[in-house]
Amino acid sequence: MPKNTICLWYDKDAEAAARFYAGVFPDSAVSAVHRAPGDYPSGKEGDVLTVDFTVAGIPCLGLNGGPTFKHNEAFSFQIATEDQAETDRYWNAIVGNGGTESACGWCKDKWGISWQITPRVLTEALAAGGAEAKRAFAAMMEMGKIDVAAIEAARRGRPAAGA
Repeated sequence: MPKNTICLWYDKDAEAAARFYAGVFPDSAVSAVHRAPGDYPSGKEGDVLTVDFTVAGIPCLGLNGGPTFKHNEAFSFQIATEDQAETDRYWNAIVGNGGTESACGWCKDKWGISWQITPRVLTEALAAGGAEAKRAFAAMMEMGKIDVAAIEAARRGRPAAGA
């Protein structure tokens, strides 16, 4: 086990979530599934208790701890994308598998984990500062899933084609 691992609390679906992430994101895998050696408050002996997995290179531990704690936007995975196709692929995988859309490139998977699907063009525009950042930020504030062409147009100070 790595020295530092993110522990994510699930009601009972840590293995399903980990396998979903491993199937969607590169450099992701499920490395171990551990079963409870005895009964515990939200499960029985033999139930999946923890799952060791990696999401986009980040080591994680999924804990099936029961319904006591829920995820919120205070924690999210931010996935940097290279283009609209990659942005669409990840967004559609999360939202299309029982997740929900939010604003400014955020969405939630069906287990309640928040994701920021963020094209590099957006982070580069914001890092540029000044009027370019202001225009890109204003464009982003109107979006759910990030529209790469609209961000690029905002960076240049022009409306996107077709807008």
